[in-house]
Formats: sequence, C-alpha cells, structure tokens
Amino acid sequence: MTKMPTIGVLGLQGNVKEHVDMLRRLTKDVRVVKKASQIKGLDGLIIPGGESTTILPLLKKYKIDKEIKKANLPIFGTCAGAVIMAKEILNMTQDTLELMDMKVERNAYGRQVDSFETDLKIPKLGKKPILGVFIRAPVIKHVGKGVEVLAKQNGDPVLIREGKFLAATFHPELTDDTRVHEYFLNMLEN
Repeated sequence: MTKMPTIGVLGLQGNVKEHVDMLRRLTKDVRVVKKASQIKGLDGLIIPGGESTTILPLLKKYKIDKEIKKANLPIFGTCAGAVIMAKEILNMTQDTLELMDMKVERNAYGRQVDSFETDLKIPKLGKKPILGVFIRAPVIKHVGKGVEVLAKQNGDPVLIREGKFLAATFHPELTDDTRVHEYFLNMLEN
C-alpha cells in the first residue's frame, strides 16, 4: 500500500477552506500551514487565491518563504497564489517566491464586478470542459521556454506547469470538479 500524500494549504489568507475541502475529497492528510515549521513533512503545498499584497508580506514576516524554498516541494498556486509563484509582477514592485518562469499582471481582468465564469478546454484533463472561475484574476503575460501551457482563455495562459510547479489564474476550488486538484496530486508521483 502506498502512503497517502500529506498536502499543506497555506493558511495565511484567502480560499483556504475551499482548497482543504476539495483536497479532503481526494486524500486524507491535509494540513493548514500558518508557520514555517509546518512546511516540514509535506509532500506538496497549495498557495490559495486571496490578496497577494497581504500574503507575500506575511510569508516574509513568518519566514515561511525561506522554508518553502528550502523544502523544494511541488506547489500549486491559484489566482493570487500564481502571482506569488511568478518570477515577475508587471504592474507593481513586490518580491515573489520566483518559482515559475512567468510574468503576471495582477487584477488584469478588472475589478470584482468584472469577475466571470467560462468553460476551459484542458485536453490533459479530459474532453469535458472545466469551469474556470475568474475573480479579480491575474493574467499571465509571458512564460519561459520550460513552461507548459495547459489551458488558455482569450489567448492568455490560465493553467501552466513548470516541472513540479502548477499555477492557475482561476479558482478550481470554487467548483465541484476535482480534476485540477487530481492533476496536482498526480504530479507528486512523477
């Protein structure tokens, strides 16, 4: 019998509960991470959507950023989580974890009232479209050569993978469809 993976969900701010609920449908060992010491022993980490301008300073304040880099874990970032993982944020000056070779623009679709839902074609996840929930979402403006684009919306990448890192500019945790989270869990085995 193979060991169930231990997945952490960064619990500083944002859609923490929604990711935890989604993961609990797929695996048993899910932990909310609020301290640097809680990174140790994880097989993977999710950085949820929320406010990158709130989450990034808290990562530094509690030294979680250093522990994340040292742990060298597979990481999945959604919305603000994708911004936090980017090498560069185009419309502001703020340090990130610089994990993925991408440039993003925060809140590029507009304000809260401009949020929308749309069906996304993600061939690696099957023929049936996945509902993409975009809430004050970032836009990925550039990806490096080693980045695989798994889905696009209006020509812009919205789901990308670079090695053990996965980033979505939408919120798969706000739907009943578990396929994006399943894809991330499968990445832990490869």
